[in-house]
Amino acid sequence: MKIRIAFLGPSGTFTEEALDKYIGLRNLGSSVQKVPYSNIGEVIKSVDRGEVSEGIVPIENSLEGSVNITLDFLTFESEARIIREITVPIKHSLIGKKNIQIEKIKKIISHPHATAQCKNYISTYLKNASIIAANSTAEAIKILKEKDSDIAAIGTKTAAKIYGLEIIASDIEDNKENKTRFVFIGNRIQPRTGRDKTSIVCFLKQDRPGSLYNILKEFADRNINLTRLESRPAKKNLGDYVFLIDLDGHLHDKDIYDAIDVLRKRVYLIKILGSYPKWN
Repeated sequence: MKIRIAFLGPSGTFTEEALDKYIGLRNLGSSVQKVPYSNIGEVIKSVDRGEVSEGIVPIENSLEGSVNITLDFLTFESEARIIREITVPIKHSLIGKKNIQIEKIKKIISHPHATAQCKNYISTYLKNASIIAANSTAEAIKILKEKDSDIAAIGTKTAAKIYGLEIIASDIEDNKENKTRFVFIGNRIQPRTGRDKTSIVCFLKQDRPGSLYNILKEFADRNINLTRLESRPAKKNLGDYVFLIDLDGHLHDKDIYDAIDVLRKRVYLIKILGSYPKWN
């Protein structure tokens, strides 16, 4: 039976490219059935509903930071767990219909993260063009096929080929080291590998001086390295936040288990987003 893995579609997204890289590295070939969904929320919910075994979604970009919709769904709306991660370089192309001239482009359509990652190119060569948001870069290119010839899209070379469109300019991202971290989600905690990462969310009982310090102290006292710390609105009162933390090690390592066990008594809730192998 094939492993069904959901991804942010349609075909030609960076998420699909990340999935294809994983499939190639693991030599999974025809054992995987790729299932496209129209937005990140639906990818995650498809795992919760049991429609697929796994899903893959973007979670962090080296230029634009966190993908907030992914964090919010995993924190507040899903019981899915992160089971692995993969980081891939992001190379953007300006794509249009055949023989389009760049000075004739009046509108650019793409995912907001993509246009943000190419803002220098846009301000230099397309400063008078208006920006239209799409759910994904591939969706933008698919829509472009049905639009007038004065509209261009930003996306992957793969999508341009799929939809029979022309690459006007390649590698238009502001930073050539541009990378995105993607996470696979499922319904399990991965076993220890000895080179793991754990992601948690801390919900506070109430906001008061020293709250964050008291959380961080439990990890510092045990020499546990934190690799990422971020606050997100708690979706309640203005000024209420939750803290998302990535740390080195596995949930079943004694020091991490003990630290989280102590914190459970001091905060309202700790949600385990996953323990999984590090990418690198």
